[in-house]
Amino acid sequence: MYGDDATAERLLRDTDIWVVAGLSQNAERAAYGVARVLQSHGKRIVPVHPRAQTVHGEQGYATVEDASFSLGPIDVVDCFVNSRRVGEVVDAAIAVGAKAVWLQLDVIDEAAARRARDAGLDVVMNRCPVIEYRRLTL
Repeated sequence: MYGDDATAERLLRDTDIWVVAGLSQNAERAAYGVARVLQSHGKRIVPVHPRAQTVHGEQGYATVEDASFSLGPIDVVDCFVNSRRVGEVVDAAIAVGAKAVWLQLDVIDEAAARRARDAGLDVVMNRCPVIEYRRLTL
């Protein structure tokens, strides 16, 4: 498993800008609720979705690269894409110099996680930040 409790806690406590890959205006999707919780904990969420929709008052971007170009440094790329596609999102996070990638519950790609770790990024995989906030009592 990637991402021990100390890493998860540090990312939840000490980061500001979270790109949420897969976030759209669909309120029935988990990404929508998780992004709202991240905001409630003081995180700036940045929606990344092919439709580049504004979500929770934050401008959306079509790609991680577009978000980075507009915003500058990214702390965490939170991946709400399926395991077959997450590798390209992780590679984009590496390319733009993000500090960490967080792969949501059931989003598992060992090779992508290894690439991120080898590139110096913190990696949390198969965990949900909302659950971790509660579990780690942050």
